[in-house]
Amino acid sequence: MMNWEKLLLPEGLQSADADKQRSQFEKDYDRIIFSAPFRNLQDKTQVFPLPEDDFVHTRLTHSLEVSSVGRSLGKSAGKFLLEKYPELAAKELQPFDIGGIVAAAALAHDIGNPPFGHAGEEAISDFFRFHAQGQLWRDQCDEKEWEDLTHFEGNAQGFRMLVDKKNGIFISAPTLAAFTKYPRPSWAKAGGQNRRSQKKFGFFTSNLENYAQLAEKMGISQLSEDCWLRHPLAFLVEAADDICYSIIDLEDGCTLGLVSQEETISLLASIIGDKFDPEKLEKYGSNRQKLAIMRAMAINQLIQETTLVFEDLEPQLLTGDFDQALTDIIPSAKALTAITSLSVKQIYRSQPVLEKEAAGYQVLEGLLETFAGALHAHHFQKDKFSGHHRSILRLLPSSSRLREKHAANVIVRELLDFISGMTDKYALSLYRRVKGIALPGH
Repeated sequence: MMNWEKLLLPEGLQSADADKQRSQFEKDYDRIIFSAPFRNLQDKTQVFPLPEDDFVHTRLTHSLEVSSVGRSLGKSAGKFLLEKYPELAAKELQPFDIGGIVAAAALAHDIGNPPFGHAGEEAISDFFRFHAQGQLWRDQCDEKEWEDLTHFEGNAQGFRMLVDKKNGIFISAPTLAAFTKYPRPSWAKAGGQNRRSQKKFGFFTSNLENYAQLAEKMGISQLSEDCWLRHPLAFLVEAADDICYSIIDLEDGCTLGLVSQEETISLLASIIGDKFDPEKLEKYGSNRQKLAIMRAMAINQLIQETTLVFEDLEPQLLTGDFDQALTDIIPSAKALTAITSLSVKQIYRSQPVLEKEAAGYQVLEGLLETFAGALHAHHFQKDKFSGHHRSILRLLPSSSRLREKHAANVIVRELLDFISGMTDKYALSLYRRVKGIALPGH
């Protein structure tokens, strides 16, 4: 059974800055928000291509909102835990410390997502599975590394971004553990139960030792070899994400005319329940104001429900007997399912979204074909290395180590750092240039 003191304070509560204004978990938040991988989220789409007329969410605004919800969930959980476990309070831990852990982990939850979201993940995976240039690397990677490449996962890329020294983020162990929603590598999976924590994988083979050391330090129990239970606060990070994308994707869909105002209000009212007052809503002048107040009330209700479920299930989170999404068992779970069903039909499969995904897939496949081909020739097929390849490699960042001699698995992983770190607009611009669709300055 896991222990909250080790889960929250594996190295004790580090002293605040000299001015006593920042805890170690507030430092985590600041380090993430000032990092280059986080800044790149400002031009990565959440669901919709970025329109000129109406505001819709980017990965950056989504991450900030998830962090806000996560802070509220974490502070409520912190108040409960400190009352239940006086020994935590004796360590000078405060509810806002636990809120800070969840807020920072939630802020980083999309930090490893490539351009164009899930379409980008599929494009990277399919490049190594099916493309001739991707297949060139097959014999130079072992089975486990190849499994990582053919099943690219944004969560695992995010873990890599947080622990890679070149990014200089250096967050605390509790925040990193709370970030890791899927504590296993791609090639290992705990059998016997339909566990939420095993649905995807959370770190690449090259980072297995990083997580193993983290788990040992914090007393996180193993499910089986190379598979661990979640840190209990990871359930709150997941819930914050689930709440935000369910409600806010619906709001964006309504803003863009894919879902009617009436249907949106009806769906949100099913969450708000008795607090919903149609007459009071009509006093707000614009549709945007009506949507905003309904969204705020729905999110507040979901936070309250999730907090109560967390408190009820807290003992089972420590033993690992509970391993589902918290939002699947709250009172509003049925209403969230109805929103998800409508969103799939009318939003995620809408023409603008499908066109963005198709274009994004093409862009990433083209970039990988260009750069992976040039790198393979440079490192492993000198007889085929051409002036064109040389020009392509000059487009790599000056800080890149890709031109240096490394093992194939290191080269590919560094290439994917470069590709997945791009913003949507930069990826599209670079694709056009390397494919001759646009010339520099035109």
